[in-house]
Amino acid sequence: MKILLTGANGYIGMRLLPQLMAMGHEVVCAVRDKKRFSINQDTFGAIDIIEIDFLEDYQPNSIPKDIDAAYYLIHSMSSSTSDFDEKEAISAKTFNRYMQGTEIKQVIYLSGIVNDKDLSKHLRSRKNVEDILYQGNYALTVLRAGIIVGSGSSSFEIIRDLCEKLPLMITPKWVLTKTQPIAIRDVISFLTGVLGHEKTYGDSFDIGGPEVLTYKAMLEQYAKIRGLRIGIITVPVMTPKLSSYWLYFVTSTSFKLAMNLVDSMKMEVVAKDNRLQQLLGIKTHTYAEAIKMAFIKIEQNLVASSWKDSMISSRIHSGLKKYIQVPKYGVLKDEKKIRINDPDKVLENIWKIGGETGWYYANWLWRLRGFFDKLNGGVGLRRGRTHLDKIYTGDSLDFWRVLLADKEHKRLLLFAEMRLPGEAWLEFRIADDNTLYQTATFRPKGIWGRLYWYSMLPFHYFIFGGMIRNIANT
Repeated sequence: MKILLTGANGYIGMRLLPQLMAMGHEVVCAVRDKKRFSINQDTFGAIDIIEIDFLEDYQPNSIPKDIDAAYYLIHSMSSSTSDFDEKEAISAKTFNRYMQGTEIKQVIYLSGIVNDKDLSKHLRSRKNVEDILYQGNYALTVLRAGIIVGSGSSSFEIIRDLCEKLPLMITPKWVLTKTQPIAIRDVISFLTGVLGHEKTYGDSFDIGGPEVLTYKAMLEQYAKIRGLRIGIITVPVMTPKLSSYWLYFVTSTSFKLAMNLVDSMKMEVVAKDNRLQQLLGIKTHTYAEAIKMAFIKIEQNLVASSWKDSMISSRIHSGLKKYIQVPKYGVLKDEKKIRINDPDKVLENIWKIGGETGWYYANWLWRLRGFFDKLNGGVGLRRGRTHLDKIYTGDSLDFWRVLLADKEHKRLLLFAEMRLPGEAWLEFRIADDNTLYQTATFRPKGIWGRLYWYSMLPFHYFIFGGMIRNIANT
């Protein structure tokens, strides 16, 4: 089958793509920016990629007419706390218009479980998108999931951060809300199982794991599996905003995502039935099994995708293209270079920068900068990096975003996502004469931007100097 995969560079899309390819399907990936599609060259050559932003005006002839089926995996919950529902409605309507010019038979939409009359804004939006998609010229299959557990998922990473960092938690009462977590592996099985399955056409199905748990029980089970001792004290009064700040400061989530998650966590999310599980013959995994499978991937450095690599916590809202050309005029620079003996080893060092490896010099200062950035509403250092030794364009890298990762031409370009009175780039490049160039570029905004740069010069002298020396000599 010829399949259109929207949201292909999102958390679910990156997991679903290799499964569809393994099943022998021809896949057309729809992304907003090809440059931040984090796939290897073999995959890149085996699929078709089209650039479409479903929030923008319809562009005729953008999608092949001979599409058989499509996956609709477009969500905007984490990009805003106010108008994400409007954006999701616009995207769904635009998608329907694109589908009118194709021969499509089925669309599969991954939604959220909606079994409460008093829905959160997030779940109301998902239900509204379902209603819009049902108006399309195709048979719609809706899969409604609750908490998705897997390496790199936002839910898993939040639970991981809380349990690994806080031996004692004072939690809001929503930790007693019931939910039905499902392993990412099972979500992918359901998504592929309904493809072309006519008995699922025009219907909506709840999907969940075999257990109904409270968020508190999920935290306790995680701690038990990891051999951690934690205490959880639940308080009856904690406002949604305070709960959001609690998640934001303790975990790697963005504040916008934290706000929307807290809004949803007040609602019970439990599957009504297991009709689809019986129809497809899928045996789902327990929450404990999902946690263990996640850590197998983490320990083997095989995390296929992470929510942190999406643009939801990014300050880049107009795509990477706008920033890929480092400005030459009206900027301040710190330029350093050093001769190297082993360019391949140095390139490996560059490709491991950030995350657990750190920044090769004065890591405590980098952590301090990340702490102050978090206090100021920035992303801080907690995002880390998805892979230990692989970097793709579009990845998050601590409080940087990867604009270009060109290993063949030995160049890495980063854009700062910390709170700054200006815009900042950091570039590493190895020239043909075995010289390593390290360039920090800052485009200040007004007098405060210039004052910031000059106040940081003493730190830059030591930090950037030590960094390039250690990268060259490590």
